[in-house]
Amino acid sequence: MTESLFSAQGTTAPLAVRMRPRSADELVGQSHLMRAGLPLRRLLDGTSEVSVVLWGPPGSGKTTIATLAAQVSGRRFVELSAITAGVRDVREVVERARTEREVYGRGTVLFVDEVHRFNKTQQDALLPAVENGWVTLIAATTENPGFSVNAPLLSRCVVLQLHALDEDDLRLLVERAVVAPQGLGGLVTVLPEAIDAIVRLSLGDARRALTTLEAAAGSSGSDPVTVTAVEEAVQQAFVRYDHDGDEHYDTISAFIKSVRGSDVDAALHWLAKMIVAGEDPRFIARRLVILAAEDVGLADPSALQTAVAAMHAVAQIGMPEARIVLAEATVHCALAPKSNAAYLAVDAAIADIRAGRTGAVPPHLRNSTFGKREAVEGYRYPHDEPAGVVPQQYGPVGRTLPEYYRPGDHGAEARLRAVLEHLRGVLRTPEA
Repeated sequence: MTESLFSAQGTTAPLAVRMRPRSADELVGQSHLMRAGLPLRRLLDGTSEVSVVLWGPPGSGKTTIATLAAQVSGRRFVELSAITAGVRDVREVVERARTEREVYGRGTVLFVDEVHRFNKTQQDALLPAVENGWVTLIAATTENPGFSVNAPLLSRCVVLQLHALDEDDLRLLVERAVVAPQGLGGLVTVLPEAIDAIVRLSLGDARRALTTLEAAAGSSGSDPVTVTAVEEAVQQAFVRYDHDGDEHYDTISAFIKSVRGSDVDAALHWLAKMIVAGEDPRFIARRLVILAAEDVGLADPSALQTAVAAMHAVAQIGMPEARIVLAEATVHCALAPKSNAAYLAVDAAIADIRAGRTGAVPPHLRNSTFGKREAVEGYRYPHDEPAGVVPQQYGPVGRTLPEYYRPGDHGAEARLRAVLEHLRGVLRTPEA
């Protein structure tokens, strides 16, 4: 738990801390939330004490907004980390906040970082303080609060979704830090192409941009900061990815939709992101198997064979070689003709069964008591017929089944259509 009265930041503080805005007008990014009269603008203008949940990626300004809200209003600022704080810590903060308000008339901004890590009991401990206005709660999370914050607490807060900073916002932030007295004070020259590199490598994360700038400036000494200095400072681009949060689901969704859309380059890009971020290759392989059946289907039956083989190969060999197997299966599925006809067909049949649109098994299709085909009266054995197909009822008694399977126009399914039309023509003759 930390508490600050906003004394002047010393030069030993990290650049990202020294560059925190001192007013709402200095805040960079989140313009969609900063129009006059909106909850965030009013909070930062000191005209509102509404509690909020800030939902956004790392480096989008959640901590900055919390500290600024306390600073502009003169309220006491207390920070709790959901990683280390327990219920006792929460109750101690709430009790002191209540005393501060009732005895001294001073409000408290309580900032809870990583609130999604709080369990239900810990979140419930915040309810009285928020309900009675003893604190202005600013809770930060990188995960969808609809899933990670319990309903009673969520109903007492306004959810504000923050976005990663765009390149223009990051460039403004870096350029401001180079010349600002609380930043580098104009004592370091940063080449324009180096600023471009910082922006590109920061991936929308303001904190990462300023940390990279500080590291590159520190290693350059009196020399201008170059692209090489920036790349040496960060080693490589940081991949934003959480293995059980929004980035995980968003990236696999983009991967699947790119393969389904036959954009092999986009599919390989998202595959590479998951590999670099350390995603479980077995998870990717399983998704490819599902995709091959659902989206490629019988337009290219070999795609499912490739995906299943890839799943087994990945489990056996692991990384880094598994990336090659995953790439092969991805390319095959992306370039294959697409059909979801089998997927739609089975779902339509399931819907009929669930709706009661079925009937009894016809007598001639029922199981033989003696296990001999001859014992089932009326059943015609297709292998005994020259054509290998005989007209007889295979569907339930008293029902004419719809045509569940409707092959597409692509790949192998285009050839299957003629076969299917012939078979249906034979099976549904009056003799049946």
